[in-house]
Amino acid sequence: MSESRVAEFGFFTKDRTACFRLTAPHTAMGAYSWWKEPSWMVDSKRRRMTPNWPWLLSALTLLQVNAVQAHSLKRGSAQDLKCTTKNMQVWDCTWTAPVGVSPGTVKEVCIKDRLNSCHRLESTNIKIAALSPGDHEVAINYLNGFQSKFTLNENDVSLIPDTPESLDLSADFSTSTLHLRWNDRGSAFPYPCNATWEIKVLQNPSMELVKLVSFNTTLSGRDIVHHWNWTSDLPLQCATHSVGIRWYIDYNRFSGYKVWSDWSPLKNVSWTPNSETNVFPQDKVILAGSDITFCCVSQTKVLSGQIGKTFCPLIHLYGENVAIHIRNISVSENSGTNVVFTTEDNVYGTVVFAGYPPDIPQKLNCETHDFKEIICSWNPGRPTGLVGPRNTDYTLSESISGKSVPFKRFETLTNESYRLAFQMLPGQEIHNFTLTGRNPLGHAESAVFINITERVAPHVPVSLRVKDISSTVVTLSWHLPGNFAKINLLCQVEICKASSEREVRNATIKGAEESSYLVAVDKLNPYTLYTFRVRCSTETFWKWSKWSNEKRHLTTEAIPSRGPDTWREWSSDGKNLIIYWKPLPINEANGKILSYNVSCSSNEETQSLSEILDPQHRAEIQLEKSDYIISVVAKNSAGSSPPSKIASMEIPNDDIIVEQAVGMGKRIFLSWHPDPNMTCDYVIKWCNSSRSEPCLMDWIKVPSNSTKTVIESDQFQPGVRYNFYLYGCTNQGYQLLRSIIGYIEELAPIVAPNFTVEDTSADSILVKWEDIPVEELRGFLRGYLFYFQKGERDTPKTRTFETGHSDIKLKNITDISQKTLRIADLQGKTSYHLVLRAYTHGGLGPEKSMFVVTKENSVGLIIAILIPVAVAVIVGVVTSILCYRKREWIKETFYPDIPNPENCKALQFQKSICEGSSALKTLEMNPCTPNNVEVLESRSIVPKIEDTEIISPVAERPGESSEADPENHVVVSYCPPIIEEEIANPAADEVGGTSQVVYIDVQSMYQPQAKPEEEQGIDPGVVAAYKPQMRLPINSAVEDFAAAEDEADKTAGYRPQANVNTWNLVSPDSPRSTDSNSEIVSFGSPCSINSRQFLIPPKDEDSPKSNGGGWSFTNFFQNKPND
Repeated sequence: MSESRVAEFGFFTKDRTACFRLTAPHTAMGAYSWWKEPSWMVDSKRRRMTPNWPWLLSALTLLQVNAVQAHSLKRGSAQDLKCTTKNMQVWDCTWTAPVGVSPGTVKEVCIKDRLNSCHRLESTNIKIAALSPGDHEVAINYLNGFQSKFTLNENDVSLIPDTPESLDLSADFSTSTLHLRWNDRGSAFPYPCNATWEIKVLQNPSMELVKLVSFNTTLSGRDIVHHWNWTSDLPLQCATHSVGIRWYIDYNRFSGYKVWSDWSPLKNVSWTPNSETNVFPQDKVILAGSDITFCCVSQTKVLSGQIGKTFCPLIHLYGENVAIHIRNISVSENSGTNVVFTTEDNVYGTVVFAGYPPDIPQKLNCETHDFKEIICSWNPGRPTGLVGPRNTDYTLSESISGKSVPFKRFETLTNESYRLAFQMLPGQEIHNFTLTGRNPLGHAESAVFINITERVAPHVPVSLRVKDISSTVVTLSWHLPGNFAKINLLCQVEICKASSEREVRNATIKGAEESSYLVAVDKLNPYTLYTFRVRCSTETFWKWSKWSNEKRHLTTEAIPSRGPDTWREWSSDGKNLIIYWKPLPINEANGKILSYNVSCSSNEETQSLSEILDPQHRAEIQLEKSDYIISVVAKNSAGSSPPSKIASMEIPNDDIIVEQAVGMGKRIFLSWHPDPNMTCDYVIKWCNSSRSEPCLMDWIKVPSNSTKTVIESDQFQPGVRYNFYLYGCTNQGYQLLRSIIGYIEELAPIVAPNFTVEDTSADSILVKWEDIPVEELRGFLRGYLFYFQKGERDTPKTRTFETGHSDIKLKNITDISQKTLRIADLQGKTSYHLVLRAYTHGGLGPEKSMFVVTKENSVGLIIAILIPVAVAVIVGVVTSILCYRKREWIKETFYPDIPNPENCKALQFQKSICEGSSALKTLEMNPCTPNNVEVLESRSIVPKIEDTEIISPVAERPGESSEADPENHVVVSYCPPIIEEEIANPAADEVGGTSQVVYIDVQSMYQPQAKPEEEQGIDPGVVAAYKPQMRLPINSAVEDFAAAEDEADKTAGYRPQANVNTWNLVSPDSPRSTDSNSEIVSFGSPCSINSRQFLIPPKDEDSPKSNGGGWSFTNFFQNKPND
């Protein structure tokens, strides 16, 4: 306790020594001693300089409460009674003498309620035997008469063991391990008693605590030496280590205080270096994944430290010594991992090996092969990562015999299965094996308890031999190494035939020592190649030995067990009988078949044929169609088989219906109803239907009690039609019962039906097609699909025939006997695209197509001809009627009366008017409107008029015409005389002296210009009338005018109609005239050059009227007023 308590309450010293209640008389000395501070408090203050204020307050309070008692205490009362024990048998009590009393004046100490309770002594210390539990009054008497009394109880006694003494402290520097040894002195204590020990390890020179460990022991009443080992993380060579120990006793019958003992004196361990610089630990083997510290003891400064290629921070120890700490070290390579320290003047290092301790040996198994030695095998488990001298060593120990065998390692494979031989002792069957594996990191072991007679795995049998006994029995012999005289062997013989399952037979054999064993094998097939091999075990069975080497052996021959399977067919001409037979299977031939004997017999005789050598399996006999029995016998080197017989004739059956069947894969299923008349068996033969007779591919025989069978053959091919025939056997012969055609698998046809168009009309097409050959049909025909639609041959095919298109018509013909089809409701003279396809259950075949054009419809043609004719007739009649009604108008329009020019005075000139101008002549006209004529002329070598314009004086003013180019235009004024009235034309008078009249047909403006030479060559006498179309060069118009006047007198009259074909009956004012773009155009009937009217007056001369600008199409339907 860190505090003390006074007087009645008791108190405890700081070192846990008990102080007891004081019951001394109330004297003045007692009061003084109460107030006086006890000596242990003084000591406490010396150790702890800080004041204890809570204690002072408590003391003052107690002083006030006990003031009366304090004044009544006697002077000289005893103080601080303390009792301790070391072994709970003797108490050692001490106290402090009262003030004023010398410690040597003690007379005696008396303990009440105890015999011989008074002890004489002269000091304040007494050792007494341990008191019984409870309170005991102790009185201390002094020579001066003073007396002090105490109450003593075991609860106030402290148990403080003696300081333990270390017997020995040693160090293993190679492993950095400290070994401590000490004696617990248990004989001095009652037992059983529990002891707790504390051991501390300090590192010098700083005396740093690096390890504090505690553990418990039990004191047994006798002295026991204890051992404690500790491995330091820091190598012991790197620093001095000190070890101290103390203990604590816990005895449940002692009710006092238990206190730790004092620490024992420290024991030191140090290392004396043997060289200037060293790195520790050296060649350390450590568990992978753990931490390790390396130190370098050096006299010079260390610059760096590293493990492998990794540099580590340096830890300063003392002086120049440093260390590096490695955490979670990984498994080292086989050569270890280097640790290197670099100093100022050198490099130093060591090697560390990190790995694992041995794994527990797995799958430990011990067995014998020959009862001479026991072979134990195991799997070492996880690799340790340690090799060489640090690798795992194994030892096999047998506890019953006490023998041990070490394992000699020849190679170190990671997943190696180790084997070790242990020599057997005679007569010992029970063995208890323990396998121990050790390496520097630890050890592991595994055990197995066996009875060796139950762990036998014999060696491989050798020298296997086979010997024939008969064609079905052989003997096998072999040698088995080992001593098996006390047990029975269980052996297996494996028998294997070519392309068949393996058969294994067991045989129990009495064991022997180094002996050969013999076993017989029966139920074999003659002339069969077998492969034999053997393996053995024991009756108690642990493991089979390995199989021996195989031995091949061919058994001897025997006579064939039955005759060959036989069938017959008549040739196509019915003169020869063909006999077929199948080769016997190897298990029925019982040897190599050399030949076959074929014979036939009837009621009269038996005919033997020549021998037929193998491998021929067919014979042809020339026989009449009568009842014969055919016999076939097979022969080998051992003898002949029983004969196979078959009748040559068939029993007729007229009720045969050809049926259809489809198989699956390479098989086909056939069934039939049982027939009680069939006594022998059933025969089913089949062949390719495309082959010629006699048709035979193969046949099978089925027992007479069967009603179904599955025919399977590698010769079957999909899409090929086969014929199947079912025959039943009776005593009289075979009878055909069913005929079946079938396919193993149906396929789609490979060709399309060949079809043609037989007939075509305006609304229908008749199509005819042919059958598809069986070889190309590849299935049972189920029908035809016929497509048709409109289409041209040269039109690119944009889509295939699919039923989803509305313009495609489809007809499914399921009646396969139908070979024609008429397509109706077609359009005439239309191209149709026709497609025909055949289909089976295997799919649709390819398509064949053609284009057909229907004929034209005759009724429509007739109608198409009659309607235009009728329309033409009606139009002609209507036109005739209209023309008749408008005949006068037509005549006037198209064929008017042309007056005789001789009677016309319009072309006579008035000389009296035009005498003033030698270059101008006036054309007399009645009536006539004055006009100006502008003649366009191009000045060239050959003068010609380029253009002519008739200008009305009303439409164009004289001033405007003067703007024309004088070089290209000549204005001619025409002033006709007045017939009925003498009216002068002012315009004509103004220009009369300078104008010139040229008579030109407007059409001539666009006609080629005649050459002057040609014009000069014209005979003037030939011109019989007036020709206004004549062209005169402008520059010669004046000179030639006089000559023209003379020639005019010679003419027979005015004839402008000389070229009537150029007339245009459209007046110059009409739209057709003005809008025409034609280069050859005329204003119609002869007219004056200054006139817009026809020169030919109307029929009614009294009333000359214009007809409104010529004729038009509307006038054609108008009636004349006089009509």
